[in-house]
Amino acid sequence: MCKKFISFFSIFIILFFSFPVYGYESEPLSGIVDLRLMETTDLHGNIVDYDYIKNKKIVEFGLARTATLIKQARKEVPNSLLFDDGDLLQGNLLADYIAYIDRFKTEPIHPMINVMNYLKYDAATFGNHDFHYGLDFLHRTITGAKFPFINANMYVNDHKPYNFNEINMFKPYVILNKKVKDRSGKKHTIKVGVIGFVTPSVMIWEKKALAGKVKVMDIVKSAEAFVPRMKEEGADIVVALAHSGFDEKAKPYEKAENAVYPLSLVPGIDVILFGHQHRVFPDKSKLKGISGVDTSMGTINGVSAVEAGSWGNYLGIVDLILQKNNGKWAILHSKSKAVPIFKVEKKKAKPLIKSDPKILQIVKEIHEKAIQYSRRISNKK
Repeated sequence: MCKKFISFFSIFIILFFSFPVYGYESEPLSGIVDLRLMETTDLHGNIVDYDYIKNKKIVEFGLARTATLIKQARKEVPNSLLFDDGDLLQGNLLADYIAYIDRFKTEPIHPMINVMNYLKYDAATFGNHDFHYGLDFLHRTITGAKFPFINANMYVNDHKPYNFNEINMFKPYVILNKKVKDRSGKKHTIKVGVIGFVTPSVMIWEKKALAGKVKVMDIVKSAEAFVPRMKEEGADIVVALAHSGFDEKAKPYEKAENAVYPLSLVPGIDVILFGHQHRVFPDKSKLKGISGVDTSMGTINGVSAVEAGSWGNYLGIVDLILQKNNGKWAILHSKSKAVPIFKVEKKKAKPLIKSDPKILQIVKEIHEKAIQYSRRISNKK
């Protein structure tokens, strides 16, 4: 009898989680919520699907194309949140044109921020490249955002050894009151805590912009300081936005450049959305066989994780199924994936989706100015 019960229970669990995250076909269950977290990372100024060096339209990258995936993903799972993991503002000719030549003359809001406002991002963190044009430019840029920028491991440089009274350069975390509907249609509010980190190596690469003004702490050490506070303030789940890559040999408290592996061991973190290395996790991951990494489900030491390539060539998605019991939300199931904007057939890139025409319209003027600038400097060579 006991064996039969276990067998029936196992079949139930398999069937329950075999359904798509949204569109559960059995009787909807009160208190069961499907929540989708989406990630872009390492966009590096690539708003438009255009190569400013070769002066031609392309299909392999561009937030204008990723935007179409974002809209599709939201239709599939209405309970959704959208985040970015940094390296937004520097990395292509358009970005340089905006920072060095245009300087907010065309639009008072940075074009990348303008587009992100249109796409209704919920929060973002910084990458090392975002400090390339200096702190003044960065602060001017983020003032136009209708969503919070967060970072928990950058502090005001008081020229003293680290202590627990450090002043953060930016807001270290936010707790979003996400209104959702469960599978029965009942409304709930889930408190989603979101915390951001940048690779400590930013102090090497962007020394000119940051030296004497900022000090950067170890990612794990900062997480251990703030995650308990987030839980105390009522966060039901905690999402880490980490501009830091994966290195299974990375150790905590040593300011590792790529600290996602030890970060996944910090108690209280439920999801890690990461970037920096321009890789894809889990779909094209080279991490199979590494202890603690499950590339089929997209987890690192049991923590849901995704890395969405670079330049908008993928949209990172983490799908969660949550249940409320005794007033507390618990994650029943999770699965991560990185969705591409193109495929390769016979060594040629083929688009899987079209660009969002609204984004092309938003940046039309600055995009055309950047093309003209590119042609001018090309003719001088």
